[in-house]
Order: sequence, then C-alpha cells, then structure tokens
Amino acid sequence: QVQLVESGGGLVQAGESLRLSCAALEPTFEIRTMGWYRLPPGIIQRELVATITVRGETKYADHVKGRFTITRDNGKNTVHLQMNNLKPEDTAVYYCNVDGWGDRYHDHWGQGSQVTVSS
Repeated sequence: QVQLVESGGGLVQAGESLRLSCAALEPTFEIRTMGWYRLPPGIIQRELVATITVRGETKYADHVKGRFTITRDNGKNTVHLQMNNLKPEDTAVYYCNVDGWGDRYHDHWGQGSQVTVSS
C-alpha cells in the first residue's frame, strides 16, 4: 500500500501557472510509473495529463504538450507537475497516480486537487 499526499491546487487566471506535487509515503512496493490524470467538470472518466517512469521517460497528453512539465524525485518518491500558460479548459480535479510491483501489481490514486482557471 501507499499514501499519496497531493498539494498545490488552486484558483488562477488564464495564462498563469501552478505547480502540483504528490508525495508517495511509505510504499510497500517498488514504484514504477508516477503521473497525473484529471477529471474535468461534466466528464465521467479521468483523462491522462502526464506520466513519468522510474527511468525518466515521459508521456504527455497532446493538449498539455509545451505547457506542462512532469518531473520526479525517485529518492523522495515525489512527482511534480508544473503547469504554465493555464487555460480555462484545464479546469479539473487533478489526481496523482502511482503504480508498481511488490507482492502483486499496485495501482493507487491520490485524493484529488482542484485546479480552477478563470478567463
């Protein structure tokens, strides 16, 4: 198991920046991929924002490429999402996600952080 603690959400105006952070506390498995997903208003399913593997390989959704940057500190089991030039359509609840292997496959979600971008 693992406890995921998110921080950094908030309300900003279009064009401004926010940084989300997620700390994976006391994991009982080897973390492989860390990432962020989001759930916009009125949408049922979470959508990919960005992920990063333990080797530093990154993957971004097309709509955030060039604006968002995901980074990771393997020693501290933390992942960050720097979000620049935010747009109103980035408004969503952002969820941290980690997966990996221990006694079995693990896939865990954070509690969610509200990001609201006003026009």
